[in-house]
Amino acid sequence: MHLGVVVPRVDDFSTIDLAVEAETHGYDSVWLNELWGASSVVELTDIAARTDEIEIGTAILNVFSRSPAVLAMTAATLDRVSDGRAVLGLGTSTKRSVESMHGASFERPVRRAHETIDIVKRLLTADDRVSYDGEVQSVEGVPPLGRDVPVYHAALGPANRRVVARLADGWLPHMVPFSELESSFDYVAETAREADRNPDEITVAPYVPAVVHDDPERAEAELRKHIAYYAGSGEGYRRAVASAYPDRAERIAEAWGAGDRGEAAELVTDEMLADLGIAGTPEQAREKVQSVTEDSVIDRLLITVPQQVDGDLARETIHALGPN
Repeated sequence: MHLGVVVPRVDDFSTIDLAVEAETHGYDSVWLNELWGASSVVELTDIAARTDEIEIGTAILNVFSRSPAVLAMTAATLDRVSDGRAVLGLGTSTKRSVESMHGASFERPVRRAHETIDIVKRLLTADDRVSYDGEVQSVEGVPPLGRDVPVYHAALGPANRRVVARLADGWLPHMVPFSELESSFDYVAETAREADRNPDEITVAPYVPAVVHDDPERAEAELRKHIAYYAGSGEGYRRAVASAYPDRAERIAEAWGAGDRGEAAELVTDEMLADLGIAGTPEQAREKVQSVTEDSVIDRLLITVPQQVDGDLARETIHALGPN
C-alpha cells in the first residue's frame, strides 16, 4: 500500500514547503487541489524542481475549464519536468464552481469526463495523429505527445464510476465511507471486465481526510467540520455519505443549507468519523491508517488535510502520518 498526501493551502506555511517536506517524511506522492486562488499546475512544477522521487499529482483538475488538448499538454509537461513522476487527476467538479467561476454550462458532466479522458489518453500515447468526434468534445489531426502519464478520475456516482472502469488508470473517491468502498469498487471491477479491462490495473486511491493532534477532541472537531462541509454543500458528496448514513446525510445537508454550520458539524456522529476519516493522537491515527488499509481494496491512500485547519495542525498531521 502506498501513502500519499493532498497538501492544503494554509496561511501560516507555504504549500510548496509542505509538499517538499512530505518527501522527507516518506510519502510516495504529493497532490494539490485546484478550485480558486492558485494554479496547482504552476505549484506542482515548482515542487517537481525541489524534489527528487516523490510523484506529483493533480487532485483534481476539472474537465470544463481546460480543453482535452490543454490537459494533455499539461500532463506531458509536468511529466517531463518531473522526470516521469506526474499523475493527472481529473474530475467534473460541481455545477456551482463550473458555472459561477468559469462561465461554462454544467451540461452532461459524465459524458464530458468520459470523452475528455479518452481524448487525453490518446493524445498522450497514440502512435499517429489523433482525431476524435464525440458528442461534446472533438479534436482533428492532433499529433501525439509521447508521454505515458497515468490518468485518475474522481468519480462518485455509478455513471462516473463506469468512466473509471472503461478508461481511467486510477479512481479518486472522496467521502465514500470505508464500509462502502469495497462494494463501490466491485461495480467498477465488474464494468471493467465487461470492457475487457483488468480491474487489478485500476489504482484505488481514496482521499482520506485526516487530522492529528495530541488532543483527540480537537482533531475530531476539525474532522467533523470537514465532513459537514462536503455532505452539506455538495450533492454528490451527500449521496456518497448517504450510502451508509442516509438519515444523517440528509439532516447535515438541511442544517448546512439553513446556514447553521455548527449544527451540521454536531450531526456528524462518532460512527461517521470512524467510517469517513482519521482523527486522533499520532498513535491513534497511525493505527487507523493501518486498520483501514489492511485487507482492503485501497492501493494508494491519500491523506487529505482539511482546508480549514491552521498551518501548525496541517504540518503536524502530515508529519505524524508520514512513513518515516
